[in-house]
Amino acid sequence: MIHIDSGKLDLRPALPDYLPARMLNEFVYCPRLFYYEWVESQFAHNLETVEGAIRHAKIDQAEHELPPPAELVADGATCRVHSIELASDTYRIVAKMDVVEARDGKVTPVDYKRGRPRETGDGTLEAWDADRVQLAAQALVLRENGYTCLEGVIYYNATKQRVRVALDEALLDFAQRSIQQAFATAAGSIPPPLEDSPKCPRCSLVTICLPDETRLCGGIQSQANDPEPEVRRLLPARDDLRPLYLNTQGLTVGKSSLLLRVKERDKVVQEVRIQELCQVNLFGGIQLTTQAIQTLCEQDVPIAYFSQGGWFYGITHGLGVRNVELRLRQFQQAAEPATCLRIARALIAGKIRNQRTLLQRNHVEPPAGPLALMKQFAADAERAESLESLLGIEGNGARIYFEHLSGMIKVNAAGEELEGASGAKGDSAAKKTAAANVERMPFDFTKRNRRPPRDPVNALLSLAYSLLAKDLTIVCQAVGFDPFLGFLHQPRFGRAALAVDLMEPFRPLIADSAVLTAINTRMVTAGDFVRAGDAVNLTANGRRAFFRAYEQRMDSLVTHPLFGYRVSYRRLLEVQTRLLARFVSGEMNEYPVFVTR
Repeated sequence: MIHIDSGKLDLRPALPDYLPARMLNEFVYCPRLFYYEWVESQFAHNLETVEGAIRHAKIDQAEHELPPPAELVADGATCRVHSIELASDTYRIVAKMDVVEARDGKVTPVDYKRGRPRETGDGTLEAWDADRVQLAAQALVLRENGYTCLEGVIYYNATKQRVRVALDEALLDFAQRSIQQAFATAAGSIPPPLEDSPKCPRCSLVTICLPDETRLCGGIQSQANDPEPEVRRLLPARDDLRPLYLNTQGLTVGKSSLLLRVKERDKVVQEVRIQELCQVNLFGGIQLTTQAIQTLCEQDVPIAYFSQGGWFYGITHGLGVRNVELRLRQFQQAAEPATCLRIARALIAGKIRNQRTLLQRNHVEPPAGPLALMKQFAADAERAESLESLLGIEGNGARIYFEHLSGMIKVNAAGEELEGASGAKGDSAAKKTAAANVERMPFDFTKRNRRPPRDPVNALLSLAYSLLAKDLTIVCQAVGFDPFLGFLHQPRFGRAALAVDLMEPFRPLIADSAVLTAINTRMVTAGDFVRAGDAVNLTANGRRAFFRAYEQRMDSLVTHPLFGYRVSYRRLLEVQTRLLARFVSGEMNEYPVFVTR
């Protein structure tokens, strides 16, 4: 629900009426984790949460109802009931209890935990504070519903031990204070991340929270006033999931259970496990059954649609992130010209610097004059006073960059390495031969053109930019942004403006680099292109070869200049988008654009 006050949006979402006891456990463990899960409805699985969910699946099968309190007292009944849910209007909490044991008129809630209990200095075992407060909340609910509850039990599966918890007044008071604090936290802004906490590496939301990265970029210093706190690499370097590209015209994709079955003329040509996919990409006339679409949406696997030539049309996605708070803040910030200019300056300056770095690293003879100009353009971009002047600076930088792109292409039409590409010095006759080859080569690039691309290099660049825009559109949706509202690029029908914003610094590093690799390593050759009028397009085999080059680039590791750890470009896109979310939500003063060294 959006509240309007004096013409301004109230960005605080309306809270639910009841706080789940499980969320109280999260609050005591980490207030920031609680905020993500309860207020923003964000959740991610890791090994521990998956194992816990599997074990709870058996417990969550309700067997029968818990007898009323009077019946338990009168009959002295002994029973053990699974999956009981009760609520307290007084404390505004709802508790779903794994097991409730009844004996001699008293009830004992039993909560199952995956881990192990805490061992004290004298060797005794006790429950963790977060687990104790969850039991206390369950006791408050049971007591309000008329049951006598004096103790609870935590069963720690790792050690197969039951740890009893006395539900005394001190613990119940602590639970009540925690409930009040949790509601107050939910009504305010997101709590800061924990500092160098051993809890972070085992948290399933660490790739969403980015605790060390947020503290560093947000200017939050440690208690020791360390100006550059160490950033732990808590997120995996690579994503184990892989994209699926379907490129052959006439394919039909159905599903059997959690298996995609790809057919050509009623013959199964490929089977793929849905749980191993991060996305499905369809090029041209490929049919996907309704059942397959529904299952992919349920499993949160996006489906991207392209024309046969590689034009990116759109995405089918499940519900994804269900909170609206980040989008509301995005709308608010996008309406502020000063904020848009700050973000746009950083993006364009980063793009020009990355283009310059690519030329320095890959050009046969890096041109000193143009490199100096690009360095100046990057500095000018950081001082631009309007979006219009910034776009002019970007255009000048792009013109110089593309004028010298051909110097990074090091093979000719026959697949032979051009003179100078290996650093060897040839005689004048060899130089003349190389120059003649350059004139005849299909990869002779002079300027950037599109719609349609008129030469093979432009065809590859257009496809690479479509793939990168698709990947960032998916990431924007996964983080919780509206991909169609940007800060640099203005809204335009059919264009994911925010995805295009974010891709600017990555164009040279991912898309252009994949194109150069595909050409220079002969992954794509002259025979992989067809001409139709003025347009040049890739063949099906050519697209297939370029997909491999693009995905190899996305999987390659790169060192983050701010954080010092190595991650894949695919993971990096998510990290940078989440950092933008931190800036938009007010946790950072500046957006740290990725610039390679």
